[in-house]
Amino acid sequence: MKDARKPITTRRPPVPSESHAEVEEWMRRRVIPDLQPVVQALDASIRAANPGLRYAIRWKRAYYGLPELGWIIEVVPYDVSVNVVFLGGADFDDPPPLGTTDRSRYIKVKTLEEALGPEMRRWVEQAQRVLGWT
Repeated sequence: MKDARKPITTRRPPVPSESHAEVEEWMRRRVIPDLQPVVQALDASIRAANPGLRYAIRWKRAYYGLPELGWIIEVVPYDVSVNVVFLGGADFDDPPPLGTTDRSRYIKVKTLEEALGPEMRRWVEQAQRVLGWT
């Protein structure tokens, strides 16, 4: 019998919603103007690659999830960059380079070009194939 996976955190996961409106409001009100185009591009890319997403805002972060996999991507804007956290990223074929927890990996995105790049697109697509934060 396989051991159950350890949770990635002791915090409770956000409550999912099928409405994207909360994420749109968060982008308008909480993301600094210089990073809004980057976050908007990431949001559009995540939504296009992962049909059937659920959304949540918690701890000033946007969460994207799928019912059968849990939360798969977390977007965290800071002053000069946006961290895109793949909550099951350690299981990707070519995982993102940053991360210290058991399963999550992330990338710091500073430009629109990085947000729209082929590597980011591959990671966003892989997110729908691995178990996230449940």
